Amino acid sequence: MSDFHQNGIVTVLHRLGAANLERLEAELRRHAMINPIALVLPSLYSELERPALKGIIETLQEIPYLNEVVVSLDRASPLEFRLAKGFFGALPQRVRIIWNDGPRIQDLLQLLVSQGIDIGSAGKGRGCWISFGYILARRQSKVVALHDCDVLNYNREFLARLCFPLANPNLGYEFCKAYYSRVTDRLHGRVTRLFFTPLIRSLQHITGSQALLTFLDSFRYPLAGEFAMVRDLAWINRIPGDWGLEVGVLAEVYRNCALRRICQADIADSYDHKHQVLSADDETTGLLKMCVDIAKSLFRNLASEGVVLSEAMLKTLWATYLQSAHEAISRYQDDAAINSLTFDRHEERTAVGVFLKGLKIASEAFLEDPLWVPMLSNWSRVTAAVPDIFDRLIDAIEQDYAWDPKAEDSQVRR
Repeated sequence: MSDFHQNGIVTVLHRLGAANLERLEAELRRHAMINPIALVLPSLYSELERPALKGIIETLQEIPYLNEVVVSLDRASPLEFRLAKGFFGALPQRVRIIWNDGPRIQDLLQLLVSQGIDIGSAGKGRGCWISFGYILARRQSKVVALHDCDVLNYNREFLARLCFPLANPNLGYEFCKAYYSRVTDRLHGRVTRLFFTPLIRSLQHITGSQALLTFLDSFRYPLAGEFAMVRDLAWINRIPGDWGLEVGVLAEVYRNCALRRICQADIADSYDHKHQVLSADDETTGLLKMCVDIAKSLFRNLASEGVVLSEAMLKTLWATYLQSAHEAISRYQDDAAINSLTFDRHEERTAVGVFLKGLKIASEAFLEDPLWVPMLSNWSRVTAAVPDIFDRLIDAIEQDYAWDPKAEDSQVRR
C-alpha cells in the first residue's frame, strides 16, 4: 500500500485500499462521453518486434473508454509502415499511424521550416508534437494521454489512473504526471535518483528558494514518460525535441497551468521497461546524453525565470552536486539493505561520475549559448504562420494511412 502524504506543492493521488479498476473504468466510460480521450504512443519500428509492445496492444484491446489511438512511428521504411498498420490494426479503437519518415510528413516539416518554425530534430519529442497537432486538428478528443511503448508489465490500471483525474469533470485537473516504483531485485531509475533530484536540491542550496525548483522537486518521479493533459494545454505548450522532454513539459505546465490544476498519480505497484546503457564515453547516446539534455533544459528554464547562472556558480554546482549524489548513494544503500535488495555501490558511484561529466558538458554548452535548447514551436504559433496547417496535416496522415505500398508495387509490375 502506498503512503498518503501530501509532501510538496503538487497534489499527489495515491493508490490506497483495495483495487478499484472496474469502478474506475466504469466511471471513465461515462466521463469519456463528455471528455473523450486520445492516447499517443511514440514508437520506433523496432519496438514492434519486442514483447513489451505486444503486451500493451493486447491490454489496450480490452480498454473500452478510449476515443482514439495515435501512433507516432519513427525509423520505419515503406514496408515497415505497412506492417505497422497491420500490427496496430488489432486495436478496436480508431487508430492512425503517423509515418514520421514518410514523404508527406517530411514535406510538411519542410514547409514549416520555410516559414521560420523550429521543428527540432527527429525523435520522440518531435513525434509527440506532430501527434498532438493531429489530435488538435481533429478536435475529437479533449484529453490527451501519452506513455512509452517499452513497458514490460503494462496493465489496464496504468492508463485508467493516468486519465481519470482529467476525464472526471468533478476533479478539474488539467495535467497529470504518472509516478511509480522502479524496483525489481534492485533499485532502478538512476537518472532520477542520482542525477535529477540531487541536482535540483543542489541548485536550491546555491540559489535559494526558487518557485520552479520547488515545483519540480514536488514530483515523485519527474522523469516519468507518462503524462496526460487537456487539449488546451497541448495547444499552448512548447516541448523540447531531445531527452529534456520531461523537464521541458513540466516547465511549460508550470508556466501555463494553475497549480491547483496539476496533479501526479500513482499508476502502478511497479514499472519495468528497457534500461538505457550508461554510455560513459559517448555523449550522443545513453544516459550520458540524457543527463546533458536534462541539465541544458533545466538551465535554460531557470535562466528564463531570472536565475543568474554564471561560470563560477556552475562550477560550484559541480562540487555541490557531487556531494549530494554521494549522500544519495548512502541513503539508497541503506534502503536496499532493509529490503534485502541487490545494491552495487561501485556501480552507483560510477554512474554518478558519468552524470557529473554530463553536468559539466551541459554547463559549458549553456555558457556558450544560453538559448540553444531545441524547443518546438507551440501549435498556436504554427497555425498563425501556416493557417491551413491542420488541414494539410490531416490530409497527409489520412493519405499515408490509406496508402498501400504493396498494391502500388503490384500496379508498377503490371
